[in-house]
Amino acid sequence: MAGMDHAPPPFFKRGPAPLALLTFYIAVSLAIFVVDLRVKSLDLFRQSIALVVDPVQRVAQTPGSLVDYAAGYLRGLKELQQENSDLKHAQLSTTPNLQRLAQLESENERLRKLLAVKEREKASGQVAQILYTARDPFSRKVIVDKGQQAGITAGQPAIDEAGVVGQVTRVFPFSAEVTLITDKSQAIPVQVVRSGQRSVVFGLGNGQLELRYMPANADVQVGDVLVTSGLDGIFLPGFPVAKVVNVERDSAYSFARIFCTPLAGVENFGELMVLDPRQPLPERPPEAAGRGELKEGQRAKKKRAARAN
Repeated sequence: MAGMDHAPPPFFKRGPAPLALLTFYIAVSLAIFVVDLRVKSLDLFRQSIALVVDPVQRVAQTPGSLVDYAAGYLRGLKELQQENSDLKHAQLSTTPNLQRLAQLESENERLRKLLAVKEREKASGQVAQILYTARDPFSRKVIVDKGQQAGITAGQPAIDEAGVVGQVTRVFPFSAEVTLITDKSQAIPVQVVRSGQRSVVFGLGNGQLELRYMPANADVQVGDVLVTSGLDGIFLPGFPVAKVVNVERDSAYSFARIFCTPLAGVENFGELMVLDPRQPLPERPPEAAGRGELKEGQRAKKKRAARAN
């Protein structure tokens, strides 16, 4: 029993006191700080550590960077879409007056000589979105998202940034039907910009137009631009309608066959502008009485004179 070792097991052995260890580590840290501050001896070690840790940091930051990039991309995409929509609306809003410039320039010399020229009506309207095409495959009609609630009425013209698109033919509470100028039922009085000749252009139902009632020797050439003449009281004068692409002349017929293509994106784009109704034209003067009516009037006067005698 005397030879037994009563030393405590290693588990219960105590090292230096915690306060002493804390003091030691603080002293070592201050010493390293002072040495590094004066000698710069730890720069190489610090760079080595950074070289090893940098890839790890980049990998750890990748999820956050991807989220930020995706958020920025979606935000930028939304802003671009909104900006694109605003620009389209602005372009359509300024189109009515800009696209009539060619017609105004061609008339400038004639109007300059007049002492009194009535100020042209300023076109205004509202932008509408094309929802879908009509169900009838043999007609050229579209449905827009503006109707009676927006003040749309039947007969209002529709244009885009390039020219005339069509005319409102039916109106519903929240939508309206626009018949395109290429429909067989559509006819628009037009004028040739180069020569000033007036006629009527009709839709053919196949995406083209035909300029009718023009003599075989009419001064119409391929490439001529047709604009609205305004004689129908619906379209303001000067809106681009079509361009001549083919002229067929045959001496056996009194009229030439003139085919045109619309200048507007009749079946291409998704937005158009419905113009407000124009001011009504002055009433037509009464027609002159025929010869028969004049003779009857003279006889009545003679009878009244005979009775008076």
